[in-house]
Amino acid sequence: MDPVATATDPNFVAQINYILMLSGMNFKSWKESMEIVLGCMDLDLSFREERPTATAENPNEKIEKWDRSNRMCLMMIKRSIPEMIKSPIGESESAKKFLETVEQFFAKNDKAETSSTLSKLISVVYKGKGNISSWNGQ
Repeated sequence: MDPVATATDPNFVAQINYILMLSGMNFKSWKESMEIVLGCMDLDLSFREERPTATAENPNEKIEKWDRSNRMCLMMIKRSIPEMIKSPIGESESAKKFLETVEQFFAKNDKAETSSTLSKLISVVYKGKGNISSWNGQ
């Protein structure tokens, strides 16, 4: 019996429901839950290995297993990303490359958010005896 959960398996649905929806603030925990679920479901082959090429040593079975892993990963990743985040990211044939693109998207946004927070901290107005009483420049 194949250890990979099928779409009709109750465990499959439970695993999918464990994946967080991606928001602007939870990328690290979203990615971690995605990797855990895909790993537990034995669907992460496309993250761990490059797609095999057809040779005498690589039967079609290996290629089909990788293709299934890649397809399932893409579907599960895209299911957990709201359209407003998914649209600017674009499409990809590879789940691994798609996840890397999502990561780059949030790395840029994280840097912008950090810069904004630092500029707010720099412009804090000090009033009174050791209490920061207001944010300036919001």
